[in-house]
Amino acid sequence: MLITHDTRCALDTVVDLVNSVPEDDTAPDGLPDVAALQEFVGTHDISDVGVLSELDLSAVLKIRGRFAAVFAAPNARAAAGLINDLVAAAGTTPRLTDHDGYDWHIHYFAPGASVADHLAADCGMALAFFVVAGEQERLRRCEAPDCRRAFVDLSRNRSRRYCDSRTCGNRLHVAAYRARRKEAAG
Repeated sequence: MLITHDTRCALDTVVDLVNSVPEDDTAPDGLPDVAALQEFVGTHDISDVGVLSELDLSAVLKIRGRFAAVFAAPNARAAAGLINDLVAAAGTTPRLTDHDGYDWHIHYFAPGASVADHLAADCGMALAFFVVAGEQERLRRCEAPDCRRAFVDLSRNRSRRYCDSRTCGNRLHVAAYRARRKEAAG
């Protein structure tokens, strides 16, 4: 599956957006205020969003939950319905552009769109490409029992199980090793 630079950026953005949800009641929200949203926008090089407000934050938090539902969708039909609703509500307007040193690519949001519409359109279309390609199962949640972070499995054989092999994957492998050693020791 060919993934363009813009699609990869949109996938990274939507994964970080979905993972900004607190994992439990004790964890802080990754987007608690407008300043955090501004930092998120800057970190992800989201262009042409203007001055952000509480209304923008509220709208982004709303679509964050809708994107989370896409990662939890049981099948491609359910994911497609969720993505269609997101993209349609954003008033998608595909247009060719070449800005900031990047070659020609497609933006799916109208010029001057809100940050929420921008995210819904660009990220929604990035996820749509996976559904169209029959790759919806690559939109996953970490399989570690104490982690439910979202990720996109871009491995060649669709075998990635953890959001981060250095943390969740390694922790589970070490636990399994210790359990085997304990069992062998009797």
